[in-house]
Amino acid sequence: MLRRLLPTLVALGCGLLALGWGLVSLQRIFTREREDAHEQVRSRRDALAHAATETLRQILARQLEEQIAAIHAAVDNPLAPGEGFYLQFRGHQFLPRLIHPLPGQDMPARALYEMLSDHVRGGAALGGTWEPRLTRLRAAEAALLAGQTSRATALVEEFLRHHTRQTLPVEQELPFLLLAVEHLQRGPATTPLIRALLREGLPEEFGGISRGAGLQRDLLRERSHFSQADFDFLQSRILRLSRALGEPTRDFLERSREAGAGMLVMPPELVEPTLLGEQWYVEPRGEVLYGISVDIAALLVPIAQDMRTRGLFESDGQMRLVGGRSAMPARELMLLVELPEWARVEANIEARYGLKTLLVAVCGALAAAIVALALVAQQRKYRFLELKSDFVATVSHELRTPLASIRLLGETLERKLTHAPEMRDYPARIVQAADGLHFLVENILSFNRIDKGRWTLRASRVRLEELVNPLRDDLASATSVPVELTTDMDDAELEADPSLLRLLFSNLGRNACAYNQRSPVRISVSARVFEGHGCTMLFRDNGVGIPESEWENVFQDFYRLMPPGQEVHGSGLGLALCRKIMKLHHGDIQVASSTPEGTTFALTFHEPRR
Repeated sequence: MLRRLLPTLVALGCGLLALGWGLVSLQRIFTREREDAHEQVRSRRDALAHAATETLRQILARQLEEQIAAIHAAVDNPLAPGEGFYLQFRGHQFLPRLIHPLPGQDMPARALYEMLSDHVRGGAALGGTWEPRLTRLRAAEAALLAGQTSRATALVEEFLRHHTRQTLPVEQELPFLLLAVEHLQRGPATTPLIRALLREGLPEEFGGISRGAGLQRDLLRERSHFSQADFDFLQSRILRLSRALGEPTRDFLERSREAGAGMLVMPPELVEPTLLGEQWYVEPRGEVLYGISVDIAALLVPIAQDMRTRGLFESDGQMRLVGGRSAMPARELMLLVELPEWARVEANIEARYGLKTLLVAVCGALAAAIVALALVAQQRKYRFLELKSDFVATVSHELRTPLASIRLLGETLERKLTHAPEMRDYPARIVQAADGLHFLVENILSFNRIDKGRWTLRASRVRLEELVNPLRDDLASATSVPVELTTDMDDAELEADPSLLRLLFSNLGRNACAYNQRSPVRISVSARVFEGHGCTMLFRDNGVGIPESEWENVFQDFYRLMPPGQEVHGSGLGLALCRKIMKLHHGDIQVASSTPEGTTFALTFHEPRR
């Protein structure tokens, strides 16, 4: 057949190659047009993104420069706001303020405060370094109570000078000074020196200690020397005292609650302005590293507004920072600008390209389809001729054999039956040959009617047991080998055409007998009904088996297996007719298993939808 198709293949191949070359060239032109259009859109987007990115860099640098003075003030003054600022000097972080209270719930500062308070009120001597301080404190308080203003002022000064000359650890000094202010304060009439101890700090002439900026500042600056419980105690006493004296407390409260950002991890060898996690903008200046917290989304709003004013940006456009790295140098910042207009333009470009590509593909597919159809038509033509020839030869042979047997047996029966008792089975053999011929003709006629769609299904409710049992008599008259048929129908019932199912079972049974070298031929038929899912039948025999590679081929029209060493007669339509009958009943037949010990066919009937 290949030799017959060769000229057609050569002609079609040459035409297909020429058409393919033209279509490929056309597709290249379309692709180049698409890339050029996309490049124009990208150029506009990149130019706008570059301008927006440069503006963002300038805004970040300007905001940092504007906050330098505020950063220095926050470092010098614990009451100044420090949130959103970063300052590192020689590797030490000053801002954001690190808050690390002592662990645990111990309150040594409160215990000291209460002990000193008891001694001040009771007048008992404490001894050590505390006694001179407590003595001067009592004297100053007594003068204030007596209304001796000049003497009280002198005693307060003497008390403070003595205190500044003999410094104490901060965890002792703050509770003591708090106690002193509480005893020496007189509300609005409190002397300036006592007020200074609360917030402003002592004048320079009282120098001599590293602290002295006021209880509010000193507590904030030295909070790491106290546990959280001690800090809360001191803070509440200082707040109460400040309110009693009319001193400001708002900034003190805000700084007390200031959580800070903790220790920020800086990239090693930071040498240029950098954006950290889209939250901090830092810039090294010599040994100092300055930084401010930033909100990139908020900063992009005025940039987008300015571009809209100049007609470069649409109202529904979007702008965002790309990169996603934890640390991005300012020179590497890049904004992504997205405009719906550009998206629509690119969508139109892709749509036009897709349409052109589809046209090229359709042309190629049509060409391939024409080639395939031409080949299939030629192949079917030659195949039809071959099948026709094979069918005529097979049917002629199959019809000739039983007819010859009928003629020979009939003539012999006529001449010798009365004189030869050994030939008394000739009538049975004549009937068997005639039945075989009738079955062959019935198969061919039924196959042709079903294949052409001329069979009208006459369905009725039938019991499978009643359809399978007649198979015993049918096979007994069709073969000289004993046949053992066992059934297990489970009272299965189906809505089916009885005549077609009998023909189906007869074909399976005759195949089991024809492709069998054992005696007796054993056939078992079982059925199981599944409520709402139809019925499954298993048809088993003990024949020679079917190779697995042929399991689907045996259901083809006019296909016949020829087992080695065995001649099998037939038209090759038996199993093909079985499959067509099953399809008429909305079912299917498959080879479930097959070995040299036998074959099992699975017949699946589906209940029709109501």
